[in-house]
Amino acid sequence: MALAARAERWMATGLSTEPADRAGAEAGVRIAYALAGLPAPRRMLWLGSPAAGATAVAMLRTVLAGDPRVSEALAAQGVRPGELPLGRSVRPRVRTRPWAQARTSLTDRLGAVGFARHWAATARRPWQQLVDQLATPLRTRLAEQFAEQSGEFAQARQDALLDVIHGQHDAAWLGAFDSHPDVDGLARVACSAGWWWAFEHVAILTERPREVHRDNLGRLHHGDGPALSYPDGFGLHAWSGMPIPAEIAAELPTLTVARIRGEGNAEMRRVMLEHFGFDRYLRESGAAKTQSDVCGTLWRVELPGDEPLVMVEVLNSSPEPDGSFRTYFLRVPPSTRTAREGVAWTFGLTPEEYLPQQQT
Repeated sequence: MALAARAERWMATGLSTEPADRAGAEAGVRIAYALAGLPAPRRMLWLGSPAAGATAVAMLRTVLAGDPRVSEALAAQGVRPGELPLGRSVRPRVRTRPWAQARTSLTDRLGAVGFARHWAATARRPWQQLVDQLATPLRTRLAEQFAEQSGEFAQARQDALLDVIHGQHDAAWLGAFDSHPDVDGLARVACSAGWWWAFEHVAILTERPREVHRDNLGRLHHGDGPALSYPDGFGLHAWSGMPIPAEIAAELPTLTVARIRGEGNAEMRRVMLEHFGFDRYLRESGAAKTQSDVCGTLWRVELPGDEPLVMVEVLNSSPEPDGSFRTYFLRVPPSTRTAREGVAWTFGLTPEEYLPQQQT
């Protein structure tokens, strides 16, 4: 129970939307540098989001103009590109080595099997929720956004992602090494701030998100604005865990059948279909009724450049409180030929094994 409670506590840290504790984060940075055998950075700079942090790193490295808002944020802290050298990245010493030392120490104490069990109890779920569902989609979207432009500055922003330390999202694994001295500095920053960068002379830290919207599986998901939004205005739009461009997100409330059909990207079309509603799309797109039996009605509509949308229309066997019976739709594989086959598939049965009178 103690390990499960620890995992939940670190999960809450990773999901926190509280404003950064800047004093606490900076103290953690100094400890992390000291544990790495390094002098504290000469300056610690703050930006409003991971996107702004990566942009600031690129601007200070290349002395090239970037986002005006980032320039303003740096200027407000008395910094102009070209006047403050970052020095080399010290991420391997500040982040990678402490992680390896803590892991080796715990493995030596618990043994390989014991460590695997300990990791499963303290880090498996936080890792899935914080790394797989938050940090990775955010990093992927930033890389795609930076790659939309070309040139030295665009490449510098992409390169900055190689040096990032995930701050609060490192809560995914810090719970496994709770109170271990080697990761004390990293843990303090994770409890106080978002993503950050460690360089020889400068540490660049960022705020935590202001809002995090997730579905019941923990995936980033929001149909009315960014699923992940930061104080400086940067946001990540996502639907069922899939990052989507802001312009696609803005269209979701006003989608039409024609717009969905006209979308060339199959993944974005699936997002649109989910938001629009499969049953509504069937009704409004002129879907063909291909078969009907005691189990329901099979509908099919072709999707340009994608597999057909095939659904079974089923009448719920249990009455609603008012005595009516609700009709609902089940999406089934495109190869489905009968309603019975489709309903049976949803139960993991063959058509011959499925007996509708036993359905509950």
